Amino acid sequence: MNTTTVPSSRIHPKKFTLWVAMASIVMMFAGFTSAYIVKMNEGSWLKFSLPKIFWLSTVVILASSLTLHLAGKAFKAREMMRYRQLITITAVLGLVFIVCQLTGFWQLEKDGIQLMGQRSNSAASYLLVITGMHMLHVLGGVIALIVLLAGVYSRKSKNYSPLPIELAGIYWHFVDVLWIYLFMFYLAVG
Repeated sequence: MNTTTVPSSRIHPKKFTLWVAMASIVMMFAGFTSAYIVKMNEGSWLKFSLPKIFWLSTVVILASSLTLHLAGKAFKAREMMRYRQLITITAVLGLVFIVCQLTGFWQLEKDGIQLMGQRSNSAASYLLVITGMHMLHVLGGVIALIVLLAGVYSRKSKNYSPLPIELAGIYWHFVDVLWIYLFMFYLAVG
């Protein structure tokens, strides 16, 4: 009897679930951006420039993808101190990204572009809804990173499974690419 096992080429159920969730998120944002284009072509669309801080937030989220990639490498090399530092930096960069976005919204309001309410224009409201939804997804990623950190600092858990960091990395790079898409979309249609 042959007792050799062949490694399974099946995707882990948690990864599969994440990919399905990300596909649904892509569909949601495709719907948002399609609605943006349809509404924009109806007229009475306010043209305005994106706040300059959105450029900074783009650099911040790109940097956070790099730090998370390096965190994954550190985890696999069992460099746990470096892993903790890089996960922490990534989570902080995620929060900085959100603060940059909120600052951009504040700047628009300061410039007289009301994002919601009776005096708002659809252009600003769509920007708020689409970007706000993205910020919520980034916040979800930050929470996942905090959960990863809690597991690393837990004295009870000495699990060296790479699956959690791989899942976090897939999701984090996804929200990064999603922001790049949205940012380029705003620049192209604005």
